[in-house]
Parts: sequence; C-alpha cells; structure tokens
Amino acid sequence: MSATACSATAQGEGVVSSRWPLERVLFALAGTVTLLSVALAALVSPWFLLVTTFVGVNQWLYVLFGACPASLILRRLFGLRSVVYPRPPVGR
Repeated sequence: MSATACSATAQGEGVVSSRWPLERVLFALAGTVTLLSVALAALVSPWFLLVTTFVGVNQWLYVLFGACPASLILRRLFGLRSVVYPRPPVGR
C-alpha cells in the first residue's frame, strides 16, 4: 500500500462501505429461501412450492413498488439502504 493510500484510508477518504445494500441482501435471502423450499418440496411435500411462489410475489412487489415485507423489516431492523430506490434524508 502506498503512503498516499494509507493517509487517505486513515483520514476516511476513499473508503468503501463494507455493508451490503438492501437489494443484495434481498437477493441472497430470496435465493436461499427458494432453494430451501425446492429441497423441502422434493423431500417432504410439494406444498412447500407455495413458499417459492410467495418469494416470487414479494420480488415483484419490490420491483413494482420499491418495497416488500422483507425490505421493510430489513430497513427497520438493520438500517440497510437501497441503491435502486434511495430515500431522501428525514427532516429535509
């Protein structure tokens, strides 16, 4: 690491946040739940495919309206921010 990069990092300039944006977390969550429900449908009961349908409906909700139940929960509990649908700061 060069001296310039070290000083910029020490001053907090050019540091990229290591937090995942909301969309990335939603994508990972949807993929995980979908894979789990397909495995359960194959091993336990085909009724678990309803979970996959629920995931798909929630993905479309997020695409059309910018919010779904999972996104609202993740925003409130973990303070994740959207890259696609940014919200203006409160109080302005």
